Formats: sequence, C-alpha cells, structure tokens
Amino acid sequence: MNTRSFIDPSKRTNRRAASKSQHSGSQPQKRWQSKPLKAIDRLSSDCQLSSVEYDTVIRQQALSLAQQGSIAEAIALFSELLIRNPKSAIDHSNRGLIYAQSGLFEEAIADYNRAIELNPRLDSAYNNRANYYASQGQYLEAILDYDIALDLNPANVRAWINQGITFRELEMYDRALESFDLALCLSRLEGHIFAERGRTYHLRGDWNCAIADYQRSIGKLYQSATSSQDPALRLRLQVEGWQDELLNAAFEQDDAWKF
Repeated sequence: MNTRSFIDPSKRTNRRAASKSQHSGSQPQKRWQSKPLKAIDRLSSDCQLSSVEYDTVIRQQALSLAQQGSIAEAIALFSELLIRNPKSAIDHSNRGLIYAQSGLFEEAIADYNRAIELNPRLDSAYNNRANYYASQGQYLEAILDYDIALDLNPANVRAWINQGITFRELEMYDRALESFDLALCLSRLEGHIFAERGRTYHLRGDWNCAIADYQRSIGKLYQSATSSQDPALRLRLQVEGWQDELLNAAFEQDDAWKF
C-alpha cells in the first residue's frame, strides 16, 4: 500500500544537542528554529498556549507538513517534540513513520522500537513497525505485529487493511479477504478497503467481484478526494488503472474465444 529530499540526520542531532534546553512557561527558550516552529512560537505568544497545547499544535503542524511532502520540516518538528518530551511514544512512532516514508529505514525502526519500549500498548507503533517489516519482505514479522496491533485495538482499520495487503503479497487470498471484510465492518476508509479487496479478487481470478469492488471504490474515493494532493485521488487513479488492466485482459480473452 504503499514516496525525497532530506536534511542530514547527524547534523540535525548535533545542532539540537548543542542547543537543548527545557521548556519554560508557555514558550521554549530561543534556539535555531524552522519557519513552521517560529510561526507556532508567535501563535503561542499571542494566544498564551499552555505547554500541552503548544505540543499539540507542533504535532498537528508536523503531521500536516508530512502530508504535504515537507518531510525535512516535519521531522524537525517531531525532533523538537522529542527534545521537550523524550518519553513520548506517539511522537517516536510518528517520526519513525516519516523516516520510513523518506527511505531512512534504520532511523524508522529505531523510533518504532523505542515507541514500543516506552508504551507496549501503543497499537499504532506495532502497525507502523509491521509496515516496515512488510516493506523489507519480512512478512512473518509483519503479520505478527499486525496481530498485536489488532489485539490491542480491534478498531484499528489501517492495521486490518495493511494485514490484508500483506496476506495478499503472500498469495493467501482467503485470509486477505477476511481482513478486508472485517475492516469494512468499521465503516471507515471504505474507498481504500474496496480498492484493496477488489485487487485481491482480481489477483485470485474473481473478475466479477473485482469489478464490483473497483466500482464501489472509485465512487467512494471520488466523494472523499478534496484536492490534487489528496491520497484518495492518487488511489482512485490507481484503481482505475487496475480496472482498465482487468477489462483489457477480459477483452483479449473474449477475442481469443472468437477464434
């Protein structure tokens, strides 16, 4: 289910270490800051944000930057959060996810492991680590981590989807379909689920079921896409490609029967 420019992690670490300081009042002490962090500091000063509110704003901004593709700035903000609170499991997990998206897999797995060490019940960290394992072809390890994530939080729809994709990679199509069916029960991300279930039917040879799910997915994703950068739009284009692939194969097969 699965996109990179980057700052040198070692330089970032040295710069942060040299200027490390404790948060005082509603604003951190001054040090080198990225543009987003400067803007957040101005907001904090104007609105008198508490320490918790300040961290929440930084976290939301980091996630937004990551979605926009501003990876270096997103990582810098999560690193700022971890300077302020080194024992934040969720921030380690989120920074690891962005490292993985940037291809920095050693940094990613280190953050995932640290997140799980800090909070062994953080289901999202197991899901993220499972995604890492799957990307490296370590499917057994991935399945085990997805199982832990779902034991901790059966409502983690992304873990169900990711587990289904991993079963499909192993050509365990029935198990994959079970995961997607359970994900649909949660009534969230339905466009994504229909897409992945349709692809599974497609690869298993159930073309009628595949076409039906592709059509459902395209309809759902069309409704949910909000901009040209929306992942729903990219997935919809991919589903349309899968559907064209299937229809072309069906037409070729039909033409072959005519002879």
